Amino acid sequence: MFLINSMTAMWQRIQTLYLGVATALIFSMFFCTFARIVGPDGAEVTIGYSEKLGYLSLLIMTFIAHVAATASFKAFFLQARVSVIAALLATGLQIWLGIDILRNMDAMSFSITALFPMAAAALDFMAAKRSMVDEMTVQAVRSTRKSRRKRK
Repeated sequence: MFLINSMTAMWQRIQTLYLGVATALIFSMFFCTFARIVGPDGAEVTIGYSEKLGYLSLLIMTFIAHVAATASFKAFFLQARVSVIAALLATGLQIWLGIDILRNMDAMSFSITALFPMAAAALDFMAAKRSMVDEMTVQAVRSTRKSRRKRK
């Protein structure tokens, strides 16, 4: 029963929803194709994110950071910090993908999933901001309660 109540409280916050969507976007990249190459004979070759070791390692780190940010819903400051780390990792992955896209623009056709890290980073920054607002609100309420107790 406690676990169900805890999970329900977790999804009631908007930042957890942001982080859940960002985590789903990053997770889906493990199974999606990055680009297609059409040869001169018409043969089509697809390249996945998990086929390139650099993409795979950065994708795993980004996914772990997103899971950690989502799981730390009870500690607002920690969630905000881990969300920023996840956003920076997603931004790094997006930059790397962008460089590869610019290098091979003529030879390949790229999937829309190449933009998922940018969307995840935006969601992560929004979640970090909301976590900080929640933490500041909690501290303001605690401070107000302490000052009221001292007056009595």
